[in-house]
Amino acid sequence: MSNDIENGRKFYDGVLSSFDKAAAFTDFEPGLLNQIKICNSIYKFYFPLEVDGKLEVIEGIRVQHSHHSTPTKGGIRYSEFVNEDEVKALATLMTFKCAVVDLPFGGAKGGIKVNPKKYTDRQLERITRRYTTELIKKSMIGAAIDVPAPDYGSGSREMAWIADTYATFKYDDLNAMGCVTGKPLGQGGIHGRTEATGQGLYFGLREALNNSEDMKEIGLSPGIEGKRIIVQGLGNVGYYAAKFCSEGGGIIVGIAEYEGGIYNANGLDVEEVFKHRKATKSILNYPGAKNYTNSLELLEADCDILIPAALENQITKDNAPRLKAKIIAEGANGPVTQNAEQILLQNKVMIIPDLFLNAGGVTVSYFEWLKNLSHVHFGRMEKRFQEMSNNELVGAVEKITGKNLDAKQRKVLTHGADEIDIVRSGLEETMIHAYNDIREIRRQDTRITDLRTAAFVCGIRKLGVAYQNLGIFP
Repeated sequence: MSNDIENGRKFYDGVLSSFDKAAAFTDFEPGLLNQIKICNSIYKFYFPLEVDGKLEVIEGIRVQHSHHSTPTKGGIRYSEFVNEDEVKALATLMTFKCAVVDLPFGGAKGGIKVNPKKYTDRQLERITRRYTTELIKKSMIGAAIDVPAPDYGSGSREMAWIADTYATFKYDDLNAMGCVTGKPLGQGGIHGRTEATGQGLYFGLREALNNSEDMKEIGLSPGIEGKRIIVQGLGNVGYYAAKFCSEGGGIIVGIAEYEGGIYNANGLDVEEVFKHRKATKSILNYPGAKNYTNSLELLEADCDILIPAALENQITKDNAPRLKAKIIAEGANGPVTQNAEQILLQNKVMIIPDLFLNAGGVTVSYFEWLKNLSHVHFGRMEKRFQEMSNNELVGAVEKITGKNLDAKQRKVLTHGADEIDIVRSGLEETMIHAYNDIREIRRQDTRITDLRTAAFVCGIRKLGVAYQNLGIFP
């Protein structure tokens, strides 16, 4: 069995094991629990691509895990390591992710088994459009059916190709742009989507750190200020997580990438590190930082918080005993293996699970989907009215007090919310509310000792009620 298939199997087994552990703390009958657990639809297909005069066969897959609510929702991964078990695991996580943060979606995931770096932009466009066409043939894409999004190896460009392909076939669909999220702004995208997963991680981590009772249990002082943080992965999620944590008062002491890692106990400037890697094609040899040629070794360096924001299965039973972090904040999907988690929990390490902590991306995708269905951007209807009302209020206060605000103060107080303000406010509220939901489940049932189990229990309860309301199960 090849490495990627074995890792995919381990990943999926770990997700199912987490489900089984949580299901034991619910009262639903076995048949209903099995329906919640299994993947409802798996579509695997192949198509040819001409490359340099030769034909290659490209493998595509789309998994819809749950139809308790439609549309289903989940990203498309472009990677040579894509395999069925990995996609099933990601689709399953997406179902519970959406349930935990109260989004009206079933979980889904897709994958195209290619290394994007080996193809030209034109070839990637052809692959993406053909993949989309295959989904259209089977009615597995659409604003009311299944809504893809970016994932590892894909971005707004690929989502634009998907939207254009769908609109070409479904030219009479008024909501065609709602068939996919993560699109460029000019093609129905939304402000704040690019940084959403990393910023959502920051909001969730900050909320956990602000709970003095929980921090006392693991030996940390409350608040993010001064906390030493190592981030694995300087891609979209890792970069923005590091950026927002740094702006919030955290100290980024280490950053790891596939070519190695760097560490400075006094802190790293995230923006400068990003520029250095862009200029030199490597994170190594950043001025003032210690090099780690093996990026996994950096995860064992001294820190308070470790944010694995790369790929799954990065923290295993082999390196888990050596980790010094008090908190593992899962930015990636499945970065901690099942065996590693047992070791970390025994060592009193708090694991903030992926199915909650990286839900910022799908949350803002939800906002984009709503924008596409309503055909109006957030803030357009109310921004000027808010500003006018705020101006009148400030003017009245100035008249009563006899003191006038300067231009900067007036601008802050009279500002009407535009799209980015509303999106970030909605994301922050979502992450804060969801964290306290899963924390309350753990607090109420003393048998539940970790946040991952509490999050799965939260999701199972919501899905169980949804299926019962459909009248399928008593």
